[in-house]
Amino acid sequence: MPPTPPLLGPGRAVAAGPRATAHPRCEHCPDDALDDAELISARAALAQGRWQAARSLLLHTGEDWDRRGHRATVLAAEPYAAAWAREWLLAEPGSAGAAALHALTLVRRALRGKEPPDRAREACAGAAALAPADPTPWLGLLLLARRLGTDDETRRAFHEVRDRHPEHHHAHHLMAARIAETEIEGTYELRAFAERAADAAPADSPLAVLPVVAYTERHRVLAAAGRAPVDPAAARLWAEPSARGALSAAFDWWLEWGTEEHPRRHVDLNHLAHATSGAGRWAEAAALFQRIGRHATRMPWSYPDRDPCEAFRTARERALGG
Repeated sequence: MPPTPPLLGPGRAVAAGPRATAHPRCEHCPDDALDDAELISARAALAQGRWQAARSLLLHTGEDWDRRGHRATVLAAEPYAAAWAREWLLAEPGSAGAAALHALTLVRRALRGKEPPDRAREACAGAAALAPADPTPWLGLLLLARRLGTDDETRRAFHEVRDRHPEHHHAHHLMAARIAETEIEGTYELRAFAERAADAAPADSPLAVLPVVAYTERHRVLAAAGRAPVDPAAARLWAEPSARGALSAAFDWWLEWGTEEHPRRHVDLNHLAHATSGAGRWAEAAALFQRIGRHATRMPWSYPDRDPCEAFRTARERALGG
């Protein structure tokens, strides 16, 4: 059995974007678990070697695919998750939850160069075979393909996820990021992808925010390449009419629907706060920051290579007046 990792305590640093900057006294540092108290508890137990809590969490999540994917990917990011997922899989070889979590831990390790990508792919394929209706193993393949795969591999993984859950939130965000990174000139494909997804989704779907995500992803790529200022306001990201229209439509969607049940809703809230701040729409940004509370997200505040804690805090203080 692998060694038991140290207990988590109040001073545990949270990775904060590309530079992994820790701010021990900052209450707004990003935590990928967001506001999911059950997930936070299971993650702490998993870090201590008590994988039964993760087992129970995924079992009771059932077929809420967005929530299942969110919980599994957060659990898989824990440093000792690979060892404990392997323990669970050895104890229950036919467990779809164990197989999916183990596969996602291998994906995380492969993305850090600590695991052969083919081994992660095989694990995802095995997990998919155990639970054909579950998009989560395919989400693992999409995470892997987005960084290490071809366009065909990325699109196939995305379509497999979407076939199982057409509104899969995380998958659409990953695909938007991939298109932004590969569409060298212009934004036609990225905008078309985001607008089609938003139009096809039900009226209350958070995919209504995807066009805003697409503009933000495009700015990230341009700024990282030195082709646009890092600051969205300086880049005049939201100055063009189509961008303003996308932002207004997404904010209006939030005012009307503002779903409080979606497990990744804080991702959308942070994208909207980031965009309204960049557009100088401070009254709207203030309302969003009030709803976000302490649940900052790493993306988009880390874009393109910023300290997300500092970027979030600066925008929040400007919007709320200190």
